[in-house]
Amino acid sequence: MLHRKDDVRDDLLDEVFASTDMSVSLPKYRMPQNEHLARHAHQVVIDELMLDGNSRQNLATFCQTWLEPEVREIMAETLDKNMVDKDEYPQTAEIEARCVHMLADLWNSPEAQNTLGTSTTGSSEAAMLGGMALLWNWRARRREAGKPTDRPNLITGPVQVCWHKFARYWDVELREIPMEGDRFIMNADEVIKRVDENTIGVVPTLGVTFTGQYEPVHLVSNALDKLHADTGLDIPIHVDGASGGFLAPFTVPELVWDFRLPRVKSINTSGHKFGLAPLGVGWIVWRDAQDLPEDLIFNVNYLGGNMPTFALNFSRPGGQIVAQYYNFVRLGREGYRKVHMSCHDTAMYLAEEIAKLGHFDIINNGEASVGIPAVSWKLKDGVEHPFNLFDLADRLRTRGWQVPAYTMPKNREDLPVQRILVRQGFDRDAASLLMSDYRAAIGHFDKHPIVTSMSEEEAGTFHH
Repeated sequence: MLHRKDDVRDDLLDEVFASTDMSVSLPKYRMPQNEHLARHAHQVVIDELMLDGNSRQNLATFCQTWLEPEVREIMAETLDKNMVDKDEYPQTAEIEARCVHMLADLWNSPEAQNTLGTSTTGSSEAAMLGGMALLWNWRARRREAGKPTDRPNLITGPVQVCWHKFARYWDVELREIPMEGDRFIMNADEVIKRVDENTIGVVPTLGVTFTGQYEPVHLVSNALDKLHADTGLDIPIHVDGASGGFLAPFTVPELVWDFRLPRVKSINTSGHKFGLAPLGVGWIVWRDAQDLPEDLIFNVNYLGGNMPTFALNFSRPGGQIVAQYYNFVRLGREGYRKVHMSCHDTAMYLAEEIAKLGHFDIINNGEASVGIPAVSWKLKDGVEHPFNLFDLADRLRTRGWQVPAYTMPKNREDLPVQRILVRQGFDRDAASLLMSDYRAAIGHFDKHPIVTSMSEEEAGTFHH
């Protein structure tokens, strides 16, 4: 078909990259004076995002990077739902309540139908709420006994930064049990050494960030029971189940860490980690209504209704909660078990293959009974290596892989480790491709040994 000259010109101007908008660099730090066509602005933004890494190759993050198409549809359908406005969106509020009850039942709450809990924007906010409840309850007990409330402390193992934030924001002494030798987590003896009348609670982590190991909640609870019997000190437990709270019930249901232990008063978890929901949603559930102080609950007259709220954030999206509920009804207990056991199997495969490379000692092999599906390792002692772990992490980035290398926290800053977090969407084929790139990277260093090795700072920041 023949085109008139004007038709050709119109077709050309309709092409994004032939447009006037795309012939200049758009402002980066000041809002432009004039409007632009939606498709042109969209193209500019999408093109910038090409410079981000491929999230599926990010083996540092705990967060979900693969989602079912149905979840993406749910997120699109719920973009306009404000989670705090329960009067306008009562069914979304009902779905949130169902999720809380399902989690309470999953964690063996004796009162799953009457429990208290809430969604949050992530596990860190949920942990903050758990810590606040411990602090408020401790203050109430101290005041009732006529004792001072000015020196609270909290006992943890090696923890994620949210607990450091809690301690600083609320002026609580954080008694973080340091690593010692080959012990990378808390144990009952180390907890009891630090407990006193000012201890607001003990926080074991079900899946320590640095190694992926589960801390022994049951043994800590037993030790605190004995302490109570011997001294009268009654110290509650809050379990940080950011990762393990959505793993252990399916992969090691015999592991006792939850509300089966009366001393466990609250549990937080992250829905957007092993809960398989999209970013960002967390959850906290209290064992009993009396464990959540009424002073922390606000009744707010907002947008036409009176609503109780006990979150730190206010307006927030409801789509992640709906997507979480979709996963619950879509997968059920058996589906979650299959997904997570597949991740553990892949982690154990990686641990075997990494050990075969000859340079590394495995710290955690990703076995379900030990911790989350994470593999962590260090360089063998007493062996000459043509690279360090930071060099290796940097080399793998040339193939798009983000495999974090970092030094351990207090008392073991001398120990660099590397870790892979296996999530839904990282299958055995992807693991095989990663191992091929590992062998190629080590082969490169064998031929070109590093003269001046990289530091942790040069290799990039490690994000929990």
